Amino acid sequence: MASTLLTVAAKSIAGPSVGRRIDRLPPLLTNVSSPERWASLVAGMALTGYGLKRGGILTTLLGGFLIYRAATGHCPVSQALAVSTADSTADNSAVAADHGTRVDASIVVKKSVAEVYRFWRDFENLPRFMTHLIDVDTTTDGRSRWRAKGPLRLKVEWNAEIIEEKPNQLIAWKSLPGSDVDTAGSVHFQQLSEGTEVRVELKYDPPVGRLGTAVAKLFGEDPRRQLADDLQRFREVMEKLPSAV
Repeated sequence: MASTLLTVAAKSIAGPSVGRRIDRLPPLLTNVSSPERWASLVAGMALTGYGLKRGGILTTLLGGFLIYRAATGHCPVSQALAVSTADSTADNSAVAADHGTRVDASIVVKKSVAEVYRFWRDFENLPRFMTHLIDVDTTTDGRSRWRAKGPLRLKVEWNAEIIEEKPNQLIAWKSLPGSDVDTAGSVHFQQLSEGTEVRVELKYDPPVGRLGTAVAKLFGEDPRRQLADDLQRFREVMEKLPSAV
């Protein structure tokens, strides 16, 4: 379950030092389902507009609360009652079924499968061709810390772990609880006569959920096009590297 938009925005605006302090606070997590968020947004805008027009303070405040509930996916009343209607996920999944955004793309690189796999397996190489990534720090236990450019120009961070790995064939990972964004992905490698086919599948739910995806599209951002462009850059980087002996 990801952090709310409020938490992500606060860390982005305040900077790393304050962000680390925020991370030590009790997590403010999404506990409202997508349908409820859309309903809250519609009702909140209607009530806020009515309240501002008629001068109703309570109506305006209620509308503002519903808009907050929609944008962040967090309801303090539900948290106090220990109730959550947020979409549940399977044990080995970071994003609920029929939730979030899924993208995939593939490309053929004129390198051996061992070379391609070895380069990708070092996640710290990924920001070299994935433009939305700022940096990735890896550890020896199969976990990593990712920083990326998120929707609405926010910076998002998440911890991830490898959940399946087959040398020269497959790497799969997912984000850990408490991350700013719920995400999961896999990359498949297949040796061909002309090189190596690399097929990437990504699924993510941004801090503002489907609302965030919709807003991003209004500004012309296309996750599928972005992934395809990333893989084009990956091929360029790989094919410029000297071949392994």
